[in-house]
Amino acid sequence: MLFTSTRVLIASGQYLDDGAVLTEGDSITAVGPRAEIERQASEGVPRFDFDGTLLPGLVDAHVHLIFDGSPDPVPALANSTDETLFEDMRRRAEQLLRSGVTTARDLGDRHGLALRLAAAIGEGSTPGPRIVSAGTPLTTPGGHCHFLGGEVSGEDQVRDLVRRNVAAGAGVIKAMVTGGGLTKGGPASHESQFTAEELAALVDESHKAGVQVAAHAHGTDGIAAAVEAGVDTIEHCTWMTDSGLDLRQDVLKEIIDRRIVVCPAVSPHWRMLPRIFGEERAAAMFDLVRQMADAGVRLVAGTDAGVQRAGFNGLVPALGFYSHLGLANSSIIDMATSEAATALGLGSVTGRIAPGFRADLLLVDGDPLADLTALGNIRAVFAAGRRYQPDTAE
Repeated sequence: MLFTSTRVLIASGQYLDDGAVLTEGDSITAVGPRAEIERQASEGVPRFDFDGTLLPGLVDAHVHLIFDGSPDPVPALANSTDETLFEDMRRRAEQLLRSGVTTARDLGDRHGLALRLAAAIGEGSTPGPRIVSAGTPLTTPGGHCHFLGGEVSGEDQVRDLVRRNVAAGAGVIKAMVTGGGLTKGGPASHESQFTAEELAALVDESHKAGVQVAAHAHGTDGIAAAVEAGVDTIEHCTWMTDSGLDLRQDVLKEIIDRRIVVCPAVSPHWRMLPRIFGEERAAAMFDLVRQMADAGVRLVAGTDAGVQRAGFNGLVPALGFYSHLGLANSSIIDMATSEAATALGLGSVTGRIAPGFRADLLLVDGDPLADLTALGNIRAVFAAGRRYQPDTAE
């Protein structure tokens, strides 16, 4: 297929004006000036001529397809059969896709349902983004998200669940290093869960299998423990303590030096946080992300879709958080395309418009480098070369 567009985003903040992209099957074969690529296209090739911006499909690096995004998603999960959940997850994946997300990382489900969904999407039996799934997240007995079935205690049980997740096809291992607000009666968000030995075993077993580790870590002590263990990404990274917030500069330096990626997992409704936490505390939480960005931490975009009030079409509104912090639009788009793809281990597969990459493409009206909200003006989404209509739901 031949795509032509007023502008094609080919690199960080770099447009190819009056450009064209040629695809064959699920892959990009050529990118360049319109006239040049038109000469390479075979006669009669299908065309998509567009007056707008062509850019890579978006990547949401933190979703939970198992949850429904309601104010209290856990009871709905508990009361659903696996077959009902699977159908709900299938619809949520399609909503992600139609909102411009062509790759998503699912960081914890029940009974391997996200792995099953990823396989169905891969074989083309249901629409959705490419899914990198963690399978069952590891937690401690009674720990955060214990109801998903991943309770482990001791190094042997940790290693065993990692091996079972990998054998089932997990592309990442999720470790609940601290507590979280979703689990009523569980450890507080700032409280650590695993011992240093358990975390070391978890990372060692995962890395031996060639699989990354994503660490859910709100607490400062948990963040430090995750860094020491050698995890690949830190989710949330809110630097909480029992008395407030504490960004430790020594740990921050280790995150940067080790090139650990941080996914703040910003809610699409981030503007509500001052009402929830209070103006002063919310401003302090926002500032911690700004400090990490200014220090050079590798940040990627994710929404925690599925948890409280976080739907599956909220990546673009969530990106507005980083505009609020003052980040450049080009950097924000990278966080949701090339940088996120690299963080998921797919940096040579998707996240860029270049020959050899998957034909994951987003066509939007307007210029997102000038106005980030243009990312929401979707005309078409192509995932692995297949076209899908945008999500037009209110």
